Amino acid sequence: MLALWILFLLFMIVVGLVLFAAFSNKKAKQYLPPAGKFANLGTTQLHYVDQGEGPVIVLIHGLGGSLQSFTYGVSKPLSQNYRVISVDRPGYGYSKRAAHADASLEAQADTIVSLLDHLHIESAVFVGHSLGGAISLAIAERHSAKVKALALIAPWTHFAEETLPFFKALDIYSPFVRTILAWTLAIPITLYRMSVSIKVIFGPERAPKDFAIRGGGIFALKPQTFITACSDLQNAKWSMPAIEEAYANIKTPVSVLFGREDRVLDCKHNGEDLPARISGADITVVSGGHMLPVTQVELTTQFIEGVAGKATGLAS
Repeated sequence: MLALWILFLLFMIVVGLVLFAAFSNKKAKQYLPPAGKFANLGTTQLHYVDQGEGPVIVLIHGLGGSLQSFTYGVSKPLSQNYRVISVDRPGYGYSKRAAHADASLEAQADTIVSLLDHLHIESAVFVGHSLGGAISLAIAERHSAKVKALALIAPWTHFAEETLPFFKALDIYSPFVRTILAWTLAIPITLYRMSVSIKVIFGPERAPKDFAIRGGGIFALKPQTFITACSDLQNAKWSMPAIEEAYANIKTPVSVLFGREDRVLDCKHNGEDLPARISGADITVVSGGHMLPVTQVELTTQFIEGVAGKATGLAS
């Protein structure tokens, strides 16, 4: 009899966790509805925000993020002189990817380029933040004719044999296990660890008080965000060695902006050595953490404008 009561209690706990995850998912969508348009690209539906006119800049967010990382403050001033396209990568924000679809970094690079084809855009300056930097590099390697220049912000450029400390909670190989955790324990654990995670992601700078909505932070309470982040981490392990191997072949202008005190990615291993690996690459190191597009909007905007201006002839 006791065993039955224990099983019943466990069942009710699981049901409660699933309902809580569903509630969190619903609230995230209510507080932050879609802000842009949708493009159906094969097995993927991309959500993107298209602002301004002129030469094109494509903004690609990092692991666990959304296009709000850029619409928070960077995209609007850029749109005064450029056509700025901010993208929710497949599986994040409101972009969808079929369960059986290729989720490699190379495939994500191809999908973003297919968005440009969908919009009849010949070429663009690509801006990649964090893991978005690795995907931008893959775009330059695979679709060089589409790329005028790369502006990389705190990019992930170096394969590490061991999982980086901040990402260990996402290091889950099995898609089945990811899904189970996403709809049970992931959201409560995310809430419990929120203050610690924010200190790592933003530190030593402070996270803006409006980041949850304006910056898309609330999407961390969507089970799909957890599932996609876990998938991204595994695919980064598989894709990064090949992407790194092709650095020497990149002819596109590459510029990097990195925060010296970044607590997510090490500046020395992911930025400072890049000029020695990519011909002509340059790096600017500033005081700051990982979330420069949010914490240092003006600086980040100036960096992107500098790269885009040289590449498109609009340099002031």
